[in-house]
Order: sequence, then structure tokens, then C-alpha cells
Amino acid sequence: MIGLMVNEMEQKELEYVLKRELDEILFDFQDARIDAFVKRAMEERYKILFNLFKRVAPSSECMKYVRSKKRNLEKKDSV
Repeated sequence: MIGLMVNEMEQKELEYVLKRELDEILFDFQDARIDAFVKRAMEERYKILFNLFKRVAPSSECMKYVRSKKRNLEKKDSV
């Protein structure tokens, strides 16, 4: 495991950057034009970014980016 020390300003910046990336991925999940293969790669990236976000953001903020099981099931049915 690797440790990382950041000050409060850097933590806020990490939160901001990760939020923007998560927002973009969640928006792109809704785009029907994106191929299923690409969406699987997006899913992997989403999981990594969300795990990072959980480490720097308060739980109330994290709840906004949790994907519902219903969405995940719909995604799997369409693949």
C-alpha cells in the first residue's frame, strides 16, 4: 500500500477533479451511441475513480455518485 499526504487545499482539488470525471462518465453511460465494449472500459474506470473519491470525499458527497443496482442490471441486460 502506498500512502499519500495532502493538505486540505489539495484534498479539495482532488475532490473537484474526481467529481468532474465521475460526472462525465455517468453522463456518457446514458449515451446509446457508445459501444458496449467501450462502456465496459468506462465501468472499470468509474470503479477506480469512485474508490479514489471515497478516500478523499465525505460520505454525503459519495452518495451522489453511487450507481444504482437497477442501472447496473439494465446495463448488463443490454450488453
